[in-house]
Order: sequence, then structure tokens, then C-alpha cells
Amino acid sequence: MKPGTPPLQSIRLLDQVRERIRYLHYSLSTEKLYVYWVRFFIRWHGLKHPRDMGAKELEDFLTMLATERKVSASTHNQALSALLFLYREVLGVNLPWLDNINRPTRARRIPSVLTKNEVAGLLAVLDGEPALLARLLYGTGMRLMEGMRLRIKDVDFDRHVIIVREAKGNKDRVVMLPCSLAPALRLQMLAARATWEADRQAQRVGVQVPDALSVKYPRLGQTWGWFWMFPSPTLSTDPRSGIERRHHLYEERLQRSLKQAVVRAGIVKPVSVHTLRHSFATHLLQSGTDIRTVQELLGHSDVSTTMIYTHVLKVAAGGTASPLDALLA
Repeated sequence: MKPGTPPLQSIRLLDQVRERIRYLHYSLSTEKLYVYWVRFFIRWHGLKHPRDMGAKELEDFLTMLATERKVSASTHNQALSALLFLYREVLGVNLPWLDNINRPTRARRIPSVLTKNEVAGLLAVLDGEPALLARLLYGTGMRLMEGMRLRIKDVDFDRHVIIVREAKGNKDRVVMLPCSLAPALRLQMLAARATWEADRQAQRVGVQVPDALSVKYPRLGQTWGWFWMFPSPTLSTDPRSGIERRHHLYEERLQRSLKQAVVRAGIVKPVSVHTLRHSFATHLLQSGTDIRTVQELLGHSDVSTTMIYTHVLKVAAGGTASPLDALLA
């Protein structure tokens, strides 16, 4: 084990993977993915223990994913990250061959972006909470889960800002609160307040809060400020603790609503919830916003990530005349 890393208490390998992931405060989605790939790796090699396998077995598995399963570069990298985590963090193996395994390069694709008219048409056919969420994501550039996990205390109506907590890379950032959304968000807050008060009267367990705070302040999850802006209408069981509590709105609700709205709006481009974020960045750059400002609003660590939207602008601008037009003229 690495210096300062506590010894594992679990006996079964997959439980050890879960234990180490939770110790390092990785997300639940990462935990599920890593456990999936470790289990897949072991079963593909006939239930052979990873300690008894080495570089050849790992390379054979990754080759199978690329040649037989034909997985994408991102999925290939995901599997490799899970197996490297298994050997380095769980088994305590740090051999030279681990550093010699090459990662496939991921091609940089120009993202699908909607025009302003297409965004307006898409938002017009949405209703209810999905409509408010879609407007919020487009109006602030937040990712799907950043909007879903929004808490009451992080919406500042006086300064017209929203604080995004524990975003990608476990970083916080500040985004604008669109003035046109303030009345709808206030109504949403009143609806959330009614749900919160019903939970308090029923003496239900509070919402999930970061682990360190839940230990230091056990009743923090029951306070109004930490309640979800978009609470789920039903209770659910926490997959890690087994406690029944109120979670935020299920993310697939917006994904399904948006998919149906794309059809009704007659949009033929590939559209996902993340397309709203791409459109937000592109439209800001089109209006003359500085790229460094867009970088901060999106939460990108490197401006080169934000630069992809300048390529979108080049395609969308169409400023260069085709020689065919000159010929026909």
C-alpha cells in the first residue's frame, strides 16, 4: 500500500475496490464503472486472480476490447483506468510495465451546437420541471448533474449568481443567474420548501451531504439551505449507506423529456442535454464574450478545451465564399 493509505478491511476483491474508492471519495458512478471493468477483466480470464496476471493478460484484455468489442477510445481509456486503479490502489502493485501501457488517443470532434432559433424552439415545447432545468442549463452552461445537485443555499438572487459546488475535478465555480429565470426559480424554491417541510413533519432523514460535514454536523442534511432545488417526488435508498432519504430529481427525467422535445421541435441534429452547454459557450463567443470568461464559466482547467468552440464558430460563420458561387455568378 502507498504510504499513509490505511490497510483494507474487506476480504473479497470487489469489496476492496469499493472500499478504496470510497476512501478516496470517488463518485458513485466511478465506483460502479470500476467494479464493472474489474469484474469483466477477471471473468474474461477465467476467474484468475489479478495478482497472478501481468502485462500480457492486461494487454490481451485491452486488445479484445478494441478488436472484438470495437469500443470507443474513451471506453478503452475507462477500462484501462479501472485496471490501473486495481493494481496500484487496491493490490499495491506499481511495476514498470504499468507505465508502459499506451492509452489510445481520443479524437477531438466538433460538438453538435444548436442555433439560437433551434434552442428557442426546443425550449418552447418543454414544460414543467424539465423546461426549467433545460433553461437553467442553457442559461448558465452547467452540466446535467451540476444542475440536478443544485442546493437552495447556492442560489443567490441578490447578486444574480449561482455557486456550482464540487463540479468536475471537485472544483467550485460561480456562474451567472439569468434574470429571466429568477421568477421561475423562486416558484421552484417554494415548491421545494413545501417538500422540505413535509419531510421535517414526517421526521425523515435529511438529504445527503459531504461525508466530512455529515460527521461533524449530523443534522446538517435536515436544514433548509442544504435541501435540493429540484427534489425528487419520491424517496430512495442510498446505495452506499442503505438509508432511505430524499434524493434530487432523477437525471433521466430531463434526458427523456429533451429527447421527445427534439422530435416535436423538428430538429435533426444529434441533441443531448450536454448540447445545451455547447450551445451556451458558442453563443457567448458569437456575442463577443472573451474566451477566458467562457473558460471560467464552463469550469475548464485549460483554455485549449474551450478553444474547441472557436472551431464551431468557424464552421457556423460561413464567411469564406465558395469558388462555385463565383463560377455560377
